[in-house]
Amino acid sequence: MPQKILIVEDEKLLVESLTFNLRKAGYEVVVAYDGAEALTKARREYPDLIILDLMLPHVAGIDVCRILRRESTVPILMLTAKGAEMDKVVGLEAGADDYVVKPFGMSELIARVRALLRRAHAAFPGDSERIEIDDLVIDFIRHEVTVRGAVVPLAPKEFDLLALLARHRGRALRREFLLRRVWGVDFTGDERTLDVHIRWLREKIEDNPSQPTYLLTVRGVGYKMKD
Repeated sequence: MPQKILIVEDEKLLVESLTFNLRKAGYEVVVAYDGAEALTKARREYPDLIILDLMLPHVAGIDVCRILRRESTVPILMLTAKGAEMDKVVGLEAGADDYVVKPFGMSELIARVRALLRRAHAAFPGDSERIEIDDLVIDFIRHEVTVRGAVVPLAPKEFDLLALLARHRGRALRREFLLRRVWGVDFTGDERTLDVHIRWLREKIEDNPSQPTYLLTVRGVGYKMKD
């Protein structure tokens, strides 16, 4: 699955150029043209990286950056105006990971995107062969889950759901995102399917399923794995 990049920029010609070049480089692209739309799409789409212009209508780019950084560790690449030294400082202090000064070359921007994604991958083993969270171990090579060394038998969907939550541990994942990623974009069944699978997982991996320590409910959002 290609990595997803959210472009937050109100200059449509620049958006078209960024979209074309990022897709050509193999990325999936989502676009927001103002700060409010950026927050909505960041929360709904779960991008792997955000390209964020600081000069935005409705909600300023700096505020978008601050809000997202409180909610997520997604890499943020700022776009700043030439000579706007203070914007760089404020943006980095707000939680941005890097910046590119306009006008910029596409080769430089894509190189920075790749570097940020590599850094994020190294810091967060989303595709690692093994994830350990306290006594819970998920082994992707063996397709096996153990708790305190004892193998826990899981159905395929249970394993996929647990793996998805573990790879995004610490992040609240929306119900629609979990359903789409585990059951597919064409899923038309009952949304309670997700709750049932969460209950089954808790019964198998939690010491006390009614007071879970691994699979946590985030009211009004969905679920998250303990960080």
